[in-house]
Amino acid sequence: MRTIMKLLLILTAPTLTSATAQCYGYKPMPSVSTYLGANINYDTSNKICCNNHRYAEYSGYLNAPEVNLFSRLDPHNETIFYDSVCGIPLFIAPRGRSFDEWKKESLHHGWPSFRHQEIVSENVIIHSDGRMESKCLTHLGHNLPEGGTDRYCIDLVCIAGQPLSAEDERVKILQLLDEVVLENEEFNANSYVSSAESFSGNYRDGSTLVIIALSVGAAIMAIPFCSFVIKYMSRRRAKRDGNQKDDKSGEYEGVGGTEHSEEASDTHAIHQNIPTIQSTV
Repeated sequence: MRTIMKLLLILTAPTLTSATAQCYGYKPMPSVSTYLGANINYDTSNKICCNNHRYAEYSGYLNAPEVNLFSRLDPHNETIFYDSVCGIPLFIAPRGRSFDEWKKESLHHGWPSFRHQEIVSENVIIHSDGRMESKCLTHLGHNLPEGGTDRYCIDLVCIAGQPLSAEDERVKILQLLDEVVLENEEFNANSYVSSAESFSGNYRDGSTLVIIALSVGAAIMAIPFCSFVIKYMSRRRAKRDGNQKDDKSGEYEGVGGTEHSEEASDTHAIHQNIPTIQSTV
């Protein structure tokens, strides 16, 4: 019976490929656009959350005049951030540090930044390349370790949701797909302790980027050098060909000069006889 329900739910989801599509074929909930009274661009949220694996909202968006995230938060209490699509809890902050420390780090980097104590580890996936998404397959951001520990650099538009009940079809699909998820009914922020490691090792290795950058730089620098070598070899070849032509011209002129001298001797002999003939006449 469970298998039949699972198939029916997948087939009746927004798209036939919802079992593998980002956000399982859903879109962010409409309330995202007015999260905490802010004016968040819904189209941007939809594009980044459900149609993207690489891009992010622009740096500093959390502090834009129409958003101004930290002015809307209670500095004396933790804030729970929910998935913009399926409403499952994803982060609790600040935890293990002060509000001002969390704010300072986030504003410095340009995106909401969370640490391992602040992630609801049951509901978030950190891929080997550092890309992060929720169990709803909502794109969240990237893990960018700093100071020897993980730092989750997250798009605000993807964590601006409201909690949904287990009866909502967006949550039901996770249940029927056997995803291990900590639902809102089971989640107690006061007693919750994240099981995330301080350093997961899942991030895009900076040394790889350095190697790529050096390779590209070397290739760019090699272009003018190769061009110089080609021009130099072409000039040498042209010069060598020119010398060979000069040598051949000299040979021809030498032969022609001998014939000319012989003709000149014959003509000279004839002219020497002319006066004799004229004087005879």
